[in-house]
Amino acid sequence: MQNAGPPKPESLSMIPPEIHAEIMNRLAATEREHGVRILMAIESGSRAWGFASPNSDFDVRFIYARPADDYLSLDLEDRRDVIEYPIVDDIDLNGWDLRKALRLFWKSNPGFVEWIQSPIKYIENGAFAEEARRLLPRVYSCERGIHHYRSSAKGNYREHLQGEMVRLKKYFYVLRPLLAVRWLERYGTAAPLEFARLLHLIDGETALLADIADMLEQKRGAPELGLSAPYPRVNAFIEAELARLDAAIPTPDDLRPVLPSLNALFLATVRESW
Repeated sequence: MQNAGPPKPESLSMIPPEIHAEIMNRLAATEREHGVRILMAIESGSRAWGFASPNSDFDVRFIYARPADDYLSLDLEDRRDVIEYPIVDDIDLNGWDLRKALRLFWKSNPGFVEWIQSPIKYIENGAFAEEARRLLPRVYSCERGIHHYRSSAKGNYREHLQGEMVRLKKYFYVLRPLLAVRWLERYGTAAPLEFARLLHLIDGETALLADIADMLEQKRGAPELGLSAPYPRVNAFIEAELARLDAAIPTPDDLRPVLPSLNALFLATVRESW
């Protein structure tokens, strides 16, 4: 396996100034209401992936730290470790407690792994996000990543792309995971969020790339629930990749023990935050 992917381009996603200001106001209100410190806040979902529709939600995700004494409480395990809000004005805002986030990182949770790589960052306070990204090559399990992306692609394809008319959005919920698997197989590192950074993995398949470009153009100009006739070449590629992955056995990871490093990051972050 190679050790690095191709150069990273600038993000294609843009957040309107008025939406950005409202998101920042809500994040500040979260800190006041819950008595926490937000360590990082990013955009997740289709805007970070680079194929948002005009009416896509703004999927804001954040990691927060509570006061140090909260982590020494007898009822720690009984306390909520998430902060969630209803979607208002297309802003979907929720976050995880630091301890929960690092425990999920330890297990190569795909949500956390994608959050720390998001190209759209609202907040990065202190060293937490940078240190988590530094640890990512040591912590991340490509074997678990392949299993996750394969299952995601298979489920979305079977449930959403078998009809006479299909939702364009779902094509990208299948293609992105399949290309992420190719990234893991080729580079042995966590796959990036941006869909455009994965397309070189099918270089040479001119007709397939042309169909995907057409789908992207339609997706970016169509409502979130926009429908389309199926794309036969894309479906053939998906079915061939799913068949290949069903027959493949992922290479076992050779990961070093990382729990001491994650414990050290937890303690350092709590001390730095409070």
